[in-house]
Amino acid sequence: MRLEQLQAFLAIAQTGSFQQAAKQCGVTQSTISRQIQGLEADLGIELFHRSTHAKLTLGGERLLPRVRKICQEWESATQELTDLMGGKQPELCIAAIHSVCASYLPPVLQKFCHDYPEVQLRVTSLGSDRSLKVLKDGLVDLAIVMHNRFLISGKEMAVEVLYDEPIEVLTAANHPLAGYESIPWLELIRYPQVVFKDGYGMQRLIQDRFEQMEAKLQAALEVNTLDAFRGVVRQGELIALLPHSALIEAKYDPTLAVRPLANNSNLADNSSLTRRVVMVTTQDRLQIPPIQHFWQLVKDNIHLQINQQGSVS
Repeated sequence: MRLEQLQAFLAIAQTGSFQQAAKQCGVTQSTISRQIQGLEADLGIELFHRSTHAKLTLGGERLLPRVRKICQEWESATQELTDLMGGKQPELCIAAIHSVCASYLPPVLQKFCHDYPEVQLRVTSLGSDRSLKVLKDGLVDLAIVMHNRFLISGKEMAVEVLYDEPIEVLTAANHPLAGYESIPWLELIRYPQVVFKDGYGMQRLIQDRFEQMEAKLQAALEVNTLDAFRGVVRQGELIALLPHSALIEAKYDPTLAVRPLANNSNLADNSSLTRRVVMVTTQDRLQIPPIQHFWQLVKDNIHLQINQQGSVS
């Protein structure tokens, strides 16, 4: 049983004529006849009385409402797909890490809303692991996260590296570490920290570095917003390791201090601590015009902002 057989059946039922149905379907009358014969053979029942007018048999009358629903559903489905590929999707859902939402994303959102006013833009601020999960579950169309090769390695994933940025130290202005121009690691590890909650890439990045140093991370408090980090650190005792883009506002706050980390001489490669931020979607989504447009806007605008600020890598 094929769709064109059902469409032919519906056309004959609507017009009462094999000839008129053929014109409506854009095929020859003999083609219509073969389609109906094939459908009747599949079902094992005649669907029309062959006379001057094609009148439905009892079996045809029972089948008609079912076929009408099938054809209507097919028309709706094909129209939705046509609209989708034409950029007429009702909404675009984005998940992004907090620092990107707070710093680089606002001008992108404004430009997208101007370019696609008919698309409802929905943005959720989440940790990297959660953002990638909701992307894979189909709850969002695109995610901007910390790089994690274990979660974005599938062939179906499209990944764009946006930037690398250093991890810096946030302290209260009167904290002992604020007196350093760049903070040595051996001094840093002496102080308790406020960290991101479990499931955030930043917590994993910092924990891994402390393990490489064979040092204990004194995680005194877990939070999940930049406002909370600033508020807690401002009290004077706790410090925080945060990416450059999360500390832009803090640098203008006289009650806070932001300092770079000194290179770590305790590690073999004397490496600094950085994180990589990437944009992720799936290859099929990237073919949809609004998603493709948002993808390009992020690439262009974030690179422009970084160049204006000076490289963060």
